[in-house]
Amino acid sequence: MEARTLRLGYSPCPNDTFIFHALVHGLIPQPGTPQLNFDVELADVEALNLKADDGALDVAKISYHAYGYLADRYVLLPTGGALGQGVGPLVVAREPGLDLRGKRVAIPGGRTTANLLLRLWQPEDVSLVELRYDKIMPAVVAGEVDAGLIIHESRFTYPQYGLHQLVDLGAWWEGDVGELVPLGAIAARRSLGTATLTALTRLVRASLEYAWANPEASAAYVEQHAQEMEPSVRQRHIDLYVNEYSRDVGAAGASAARELLARGHHKGLFDPVTEPFFAVG
Repeated sequence: MEARTLRLGYSPCPNDTFIFHALVHGLIPQPGTPQLNFDVELADVEALNLKADDGALDVAKISYHAYGYLADRYVLLPTGGALGQGVGPLVVAREPGLDLRGKRVAIPGGRTTANLLLRLWQPEDVSLVELRYDKIMPAVVAGEVDAGLIIHESRFTYPQYGLHQLVDLGAWWEGDVGELVPLGAIAARRSLGTATLTALTRLVRASLEYAWANPEASAAYVEQHAQEMEPSVRQRHIDLYVNEYSRDVGAAGASAARELLARGHHKGLFDPVTEPFFAVG
């Protein structure tokens, strides 16, 4: 069977490198499926959101928010994503209890789920400043912005910067909406076709299961791309963001995604997202 090469993008964050390590290192057999090879690009999630929109990637880890702009061209895999409980973004500031009205808040990208959650919750007169996620806390500390919307490992490290949590947007979503927090998913071009989408789903799920069964196998790869993150933070990151919903989004995950996208549409950000938007898995 002729091999097919796909352009695959995911972030250098520990949850993504943990999940994809076995797949991109040829550790997952491909019997009886379209033989798939991957040209891999690692980039920040907002960069991936925009690259997918530009058509530069066949398969990409994207924000659920971004899917509202991509649904006509991409479908979501039911595996490999980041969603669950206690995983939401935080708003932090130098001053505890800061009133955000009229303040400048750094966000990790306009199409991140974090930004959508903030826009669903925030006072209307907040001024948003886009920065790469790892630049946000230093900008808050330096006084370049009044507060920051933080994601990824920043959830664990913001106290080291002397910052204070103003709101946990995930806790707000879970409490007020009553759904899981849908952060990111693996999107693939609809034009790849059913056979390739089915094979991708199987491969990503098998790669995750391999990582769980052999955590030492991916350790060096995770460390290589985690920059200066301490081992304990890397492990907390993986333990939080790689969970049962990463293996299979399930009915609860699909419901959460549906609710988030519906609210984004009602906010006037994008057209209604036609279902089903998950590939058969």
